[in-house]
Amino acid sequence: MLAGLPAWALAEQPQILREQIQRSADGLYLTVRLDLAPSATVEDVLVRGVPLYFVWQADVYRQRWYWTDKRVAGVQRTLRLAYQPLTRRWRLSLANGVAGSNSGASLQYALHQNFDTLADALAVVARVTRWRVADEADLEPDARHRVEWRMQLDLSLLPRPFQIGVANQPAWNIALARRLRVPDKAEDPAAADIGLPSGQPSKERNPADTLIPPDEGESGAASSAQRE
Repeated sequence: MLAGLPAWALAEQPQILREQIQRSADGLYLTVRLDLAPSATVEDVLVRGVPLYFVWQADVYRQRWYWTDKRVAGVQRTLRLAYQPLTRRWRLSLANGVAGSNSGASLQYALHQNFDTLADALAVVARVTRWRVADEADLEPDARHRVEWRMQLDLSLLPRPFQIGVANQPAWNIALARRLRVPDKAEDPAAADIGLPSGQPSKERNPADTLIPPDEGESGAASSAQRE
């Protein structure tokens, strides 16, 4: 199937619309919104019924002048995006954790939701909202910390026949990684965004209210997403 697709098509790398790290009395929260626009090659494979897996990962490090920095916390989530030809809808499934044996079939999905358009589904794939990446107890007093987050299309979770030759095609290179400094103390939840150029306001998409909620609200997510 991939042999007939244009290898020259380039993926448009995600653009950051909002980036914010918040430290509160109970933990460290990350909010990121991206403008995600896969290449025509990737969309074509999706329409043909091949599921794709987008992985968000965030790690928290304590800086040490006398040794390499220490990783004190880390979280990961995987979003499986698939097209359903019979209903002509897009199905998005959320799993927290790492897939075993590099197989998407081993993931345990906690949430599922259907969308009428690919754009609506991608709006959810491209965002994390107040994602709890560490507990306050993980952060040592009087020490500097940073968060390293990454979002990528995980090619290792594709069906094996599709992994051959895909890694070297620019159209499939969808990834973005950033570093953010953690505030030294807990701050007001309404604090301004960080990580954006000075004087530049954050820009946001305004996805529908029925999209998958952030992790901390998963206990009540049944009202807006199907549990299976």
